[in-house]
Amino acid sequence: MHLELPKARLESLKDFAKHYLMIVLSILTALGLEAWIEHAHHAEAAKVAVERMDRELHENLDGIEESLAKNGKNLAKLHQLEQLVRADIASGKTDAQINADIHDHRELFALNLNFPSQATDAWDVAVANQSAGWIDAPELQRYSAAYSADRELTSWIQHDAVLLFNGPRMVDFLSDLQLGNPVVPKDFLYELRQMITTIGSTQGELSSVRDELRKDLGMPPAAKTG
Repeated sequence: MHLELPKARLESLKDFAKHYLMIVLSILTALGLEAWIEHAHHAEAAKVAVERMDRELHENLDGIEESLAKNGKNLAKLHQLEQLVRADIASGKTDAQINADIHDHRELFALNLNFPSQATDAWDVAVANQSAGWIDAPELQRYSAAYSADRELTSWIQHDAVLLFNGPRMVDFLSDLQLGNPVVPKDFLYELRQMITTIGSTQGELSSVRDELRKDLGMPPAAKTG
């Protein structure tokens, strides 16, 4: 900030007061302009951050919806195979007869578990460059909740998603089916239940995060299925 001091002599207290007032007004004007520019800069940074987070969260939501749809189709196939095996066992069919039915429907035996990728780059940047601090508190709370749900989903996928699932055993069954070898029907049914439970719990987690994201993005609740 640069101020030009008066070069003329001040002949009276009135002249001094006038020049003093001019200096004060100049300082206040400069400070006010600087504050306005800074506020405008922060407001623009917050606007850009919000646009980026909205776009990123919508992409995350699309990924969840896609995973839900793919997992739902695979889950239906596993349920179909499970019902077949259960019906065969309940009807008293021999292991050979049950194996014939299993092998005839072996294409249904696949996990194909689909997980979405949940990006958090926009939120991380907003926090790092402090633009998040210029977003209105209620709006910031919504974004914080949305990204918290995304991170919890990522953590669940990495650590808990397949806890109920015997992966090596599934590979053994897949190999037997591909080679045409017989399987023990009850053991096969147990593995089917593990696969169904694993996909079911995944669908539950995905649905929970989807609902949270839709709420935080101001979208209506997802339609109930099945």
